[in-house]
Amino acid sequence: MEKNAKSSLVNLLHDDVKLGLAQLLLDGLSEMGVQENLETIYGQLGTVPSNQVGHVAFPMFTYAKALRSAPPKLAVELVNKLAKSDLVAKVNPTGPYLNFVLSLAQLGNFVAKPILSGEFFKKKLTQDTPRTMVEYSQPNTHKEMHVGHMRNLALGNALIRMHRYIGYDIVSCTFPGDVGTHVAKCLWYLKYHNKKSAPETERGAWLGEMYVAGTLLLAELEGTDEGATAKVQMTAILKELEAKEGEFFDLWKETRQWSIEQMEAVYDWADVKFDEWYWESDVDSASVAYVKEQHAKGMFQESEGAIGMDLSEDDLGFCLLLKSDGTGLYATKDVELARRKFQVNGIERSVYIVDKRQEWHFKQVFKVLEKMGFEQAKDCFHLQYDYVEGKEGMFSSRLGNAVPVVDLINKMTVAIRNDYLEKSVTNGIMTAEEAEMIAPIVAQGAIKYGMVKIDPAKKIVFNMEEWIRISGDSGPYQQYTFARINSLCKKQDFDVNGPFDWSKLADDREIELLLKAGRFNEVALAASQSYKPSLLTNYLYDLAQLYNSLNNSVIIRDITDPLEKNSRMAVHMVVAKVIENGLSIMGIPVPAKM
Repeated sequence: MEKNAKSSLVNLLHDDVKLGLAQLLLDGLSEMGVQENLETIYGQLGTVPSNQVGHVAFPMFTYAKALRSAPPKLAVELVNKLAKSDLVAKVNPTGPYLNFVLSLAQLGNFVAKPILSGEFFKKKLTQDTPRTMVEYSQPNTHKEMHVGHMRNLALGNALIRMHRYIGYDIVSCTFPGDVGTHVAKCLWYLKYHNKKSAPETERGAWLGEMYVAGTLLLAELEGTDEGATAKVQMTAILKELEAKEGEFFDLWKETRQWSIEQMEAVYDWADVKFDEWYWESDVDSASVAYVKEQHAKGMFQESEGAIGMDLSEDDLGFCLLLKSDGTGLYATKDVELARRKFQVNGIERSVYIVDKRQEWHFKQVFKVLEKMGFEQAKDCFHLQYDYVEGKEGMFSSRLGNAVPVVDLINKMTVAIRNDYLEKSVTNGIMTAEEAEMIAPIVAQGAIKYGMVKIDPAKKIVFNMEEWIRISGDSGPYQQYTFARINSLCKKQDFDVNGPFDWSKLADDREIELLLKAGRFNEVALAASQSYKPSLLTNYLYDLAQLYNSLNNSVIIRDITDPLEKNSRMAVHMVVAKVIENGLSIMGIPVPAKM
């Protein structure tokens, strides 16, 4: 995914366990006459299928040709070349692999303690990263934000937080559509057919209803005299909006603000803040003027009064930039916006999070920029994602079949409060007031996690009942696991500062949990650089399942030795810290109790 980014991007050797093993192997390979670099060895270290044979594996395939020997034989030879280390309890040559069994004491010191203190999550994971702008959440004014919009919002927010976590300089932006035919349809219906006054609250949502009503009525009038009149009226509205004066322009300014209030309410709920807000109306006139200027210099071609660029030699057809009536299109605005992003913000890479239907559009835009001599065209990247559908098919504002975001949030919050948290109130785990505060947190976890747990390239079929379950691969399950550990450690007086005796860890799953927890930064790095938060949700789900398996069979409160209890509870808290930080870098909060 980073092939167009600054080539000097470096992922640092951040895992202290792997770094220590890599140094041992570097010295051992040198004894065998192999000159290797630390980075390559570090990159080859991987997990072991079973903790019974080791904790970290190193393959010998790479060196077979140079040393003219079979990998299994080389593995045995290398074991005898390795120096003694406090980090390693034993090395098992198994076929073509060296399997390292780590010292429990060092595993606790290298993994558990830094996670418990929080230092683990402050490590620098990358350097020389390109200053990157991520554009996401491009809702239209005069339409209602619906559940389909949440995939873009949740995905973009997660990727921005993840990239910042691993060390990127990120600029976030949004590009809402506040001009165009959809606006004219809404204003047309408001002016000529609406008989109701606007409500005092939720006016953005009401405006979306007006848009749907206008769209359906225009379709119904198609081919009639009244329909012909409507087209004339629509044209007049669009001209007023373009001229920025007149009755409809004034109505546009008033109603546009209603939509902005709706957007801001959703963003506040989602804890999303943008560094830059771009509006289609801000680049509308300027983009048309720029295309005309470049056309005068011979950059574009004209056909029957329309202006654009012939991209047929690139198998991209003809990119239309100005219609015959002189108005621009989305491509016109995106050409101008690209210039502004790089020139004003000093970015080195621009990522557009837009659904897959716009693949052709962005291919054309990026190619136009390239042919215009815009050298940063190579640093523009369209991150596609598939649709969100309901049981009846794809959601659509135009068809009016989408679940509004505000309704979704309210419905989920009420369901969580009544179906799950009420039991905790009844059992005295929390008060009714606490349940009212916690329900929105769990609802946020359900929605955001549900939207990012699926690979962006795959379709999401929205299922509210599945998403709010506190079992299975869901946000509430992760939040519940965290809350469960938090409550357990509080009741058992866990001391995060120790003392600890890691040799007291008596269950193989405790070792496996520490090993898995130690991979958190590695997974976060891979998830962010591949633009797939689903890699992180998969990891967290596996971690939570393993933890709950341990917790259901090892009863901490029954352990009588205080040192053993605190040491084994440390593993529980390590899991909680990883879940908390993992959810946090996807924009998901955790409740203290559930």
